[in-house]
Amino acid sequence: MAEPRLKQKFLEDVAPALRQEFAYSTPLAVPTVKKIVLNIGLGEALTNQKALDAAMQDLGTIAGQKPVVTRAKRSIAQFKIREGNPIGVMVTLRANQMWEFLDRFISIALPRIRDFSGLSDKGFEGHGNYSIGLREQLVFPEIDYDKIDRVRGLQVSIVTSAKTDREGKRLLQLLGMPFKS
Repeated sequence: MAEPRLKQKFLEDVAPALRQEFAYSTPLAVPTVKKIVLNIGLGEALTNQKALDAAMQDLGTIAGQKPVVTRAKRSIAQFKIREGNPIGVMVTLRANQMWEFLDRFISIALPRIRDFSGLSDKGFEGHGNYSIGLREQLVFPEIDYDKIDRVRGLQVSIVTSAKTDREGKRLLQLLGMPFKS
């Protein structure tokens, strides 16, 4: 099987550019994308089991692997949540699946967002990792509009090995992430 297109771009273009820009002493010091976590939170799963199944189906279609159900770690009376209740679904992508998803996310899904003018750089958390929340899962072409029960939001977290937000942002910029200038 051939290497994913974005992984080849990283190895041939991005890694050497980062090594030169930040003067890393060894190729292993160059930051890379370690994993991507996709998450759908479902408050309605407490009352509607079909919502959980539909979200699992959607996330499985988007990610290409089976998602896991996330459960409440503690009870919260105001939200009528008990410990162990299903409250969402998530999937972690690594290796080639991660690169394939990131390529589809950058080149297909992001341009399909309505009124898209670039990503905010407020999604960085201080250690080079980036999170973006999407309002609807329909930006992915794999999702058929006629087959969904309702529009759901989706959280995409990109975990990198970068030490700072500046390094992480530059890594994602060179990979093709469209940040606002």
